[in-house]
Amino acid sequence: MPPIDDNEELFYQLALTFVPGIGAKTSRVLLERFGTAAAVFKTPLKELKNTEGIGEIKVKGFKDAEVMKKAGQELDFVIKKDIQVILSGNNYPKRLANCSDAPLLLFYKGNANLDAAKIVAIVGTRKNTDYGHKLCEELVEGLRSLGDVLIVSGLALGIDSIAHKKCVQLGIPTVGVLGHGLDRIYPYTHKSLADQMMENGGILAEFPSETLPDRNNFPMRNRIVAGLSDVTVVIESHVSGGALITARMASGYNRDVAAFPGRVNDTRSAGCNELIRTNIAALVTNAEDLAELMNWNNQGKPKVVQKQLFINLSVDEQKIVDILQAKDSVHADELFHHTGLQSSMLAATLLQLEMQGLIKSLPGKQYRMY
Repeated sequence: MPPIDDNEELFYQLALTFVPGIGAKTSRVLLERFGTAAAVFKTPLKELKNTEGIGEIKVKGFKDAEVMKKAGQELDFVIKKDIQVILSGNNYPKRLANCSDAPLLLFYKGNANLDAAKIVAIVGTRKNTDYGHKLCEELVEGLRSLGDVLIVSGLALGIDSIAHKKCVQLGIPTVGVLGHGLDRIYPYTHKSLADQMMENGGILAEFPSETLPDRNNFPMRNRIVAGLSDVTVVIESHVSGGALITARMASGYNRDVAAFPGRVNDTRSAGCNELIRTNIAALVTNAEDLAELMNWNNQGKPKVVQKQLFINLSVDEQKIVDILQAKDSVHADELFHHTGLQSSMLAATLLQLEMQGLIKSLPGKQYRMY
């Protein structure tokens, strides 16, 4: 095991994740209060137990020999395997940091920029059709022209692996988020693909080494896929598929969701059709549709509509326009908070502006200027 003194803070950061009953939320409270993970463990237990979320029972874990043993083993693993340990607040992906349930630590092996200008999650069924395969490859090909784009998925069979493989072929950075530790690849048949991805992309997990690919880990993995990304695109999914979990998580984070439609009697497209029907996802048919949804085609260009042209706007309409002009997109809750309009009046005013062709509604209750 490497000397702890040379890697003290990293050792205690790892140890913090092994303390029983101490999750990411409580860990962040501790780090904010005491400054560093090392300081947390060096604080007298009497003082620690008075911290919100700890108490008499949980505080004993900070002196548990098994916790220190696991932290030492994990420290040895990440150093030997050249794995980056990303702690909240220290090069932590900005999009994921905005999610309330983001993990405290991320284990990352690769070289992709996790804060790329455009990050797209591509997810879907493990048992794709030729139709889904073709759509996935065409989408990745179309996204290449956008520049500084990162493709995220789960390295699973089906749509996930098709997206990753096409990225490798085209030289597009791609990151696979795993539902287990970085000491293994599941399924094992994707070992070669994962190795290729690490040359221009990488693999990422919140789980330490020796964590098995248990079924319960994959919904947790899905929230990271959604939280890392600007938009989640679903290509073929059953109504109860894991891709729909990712899509709904993305919507819950107020991120954009898009889906490719399928035939009404095709069970592998039923999930996509349901996302579109319930207005969780925008309907897209190609990369151009997605770029339009995300307003990526107009980046760097002056907005066509200028404030001074709105000479006939009502006072309430002008409030909304002023807010939208300052940002790329704004959630309805933020408009409600800043305008002071009642919910019914806000909805009616937004509809009026949309009918005038001045604003556009986006998935996840987001709005932007046309």
